[in-house]
Amino acid sequence: MNTAVIAFGSNLENPIAQVQNALAAVAALPQIGSLKTSSLYRTTPIGYADQPDFINAVALVETSYSAMELLQQLQQIEQQFGRQRSFRNAPRTLDLDIIDYTQTISNAPELQLPHPRAHERGFVMLPLAEIAPDYPIAHFGTAQQLATKLGSAGIEKIA
Repeated sequence: MNTAVIAFGSNLENPIAQVQNALAAVAALPQIGSLKTSSLYRTTPIGYADQPDFINAVALVETSYSAMELLQQLQQIEQQFGRQRSFRNAPRTLDLDIIDYTQTISNAPELQLPHPRAHERGFVMLPLAEIAPDYPIAHFGTAQQLATKLGSAGIEKIA
């Protein structure tokens, strides 16, 4: 089994339900052995600011999917949830990103690992630090180190 970190985000059409339902959809995939999930976090948008706040979470999964197979499964879930890719940082019903896959380094156009901006995103590192504080993100540091460095401005843990 391989370990993958998946980030979940939504800011359209009841984003709390979107993220909760997406967590359930990933857990139901046939080659997902276990799923450990963070709390939900409300996050102010980055990049394109004229949109609703996001609901974010992170899951640590054990899987027998290859990284590319996992990406394909996640993209299918995004499509089932009505994901539209209109422009970078646009509002969305669901965004699923592979943040890390068994510490694999990949620069393939379709899947860069670790995720090229995850170490700069508090909305990824705070939830990851909650469930796996010692999880390493390439040469950038552990989830806890990165979460501490990035801080929690614009990020609120919700019940």
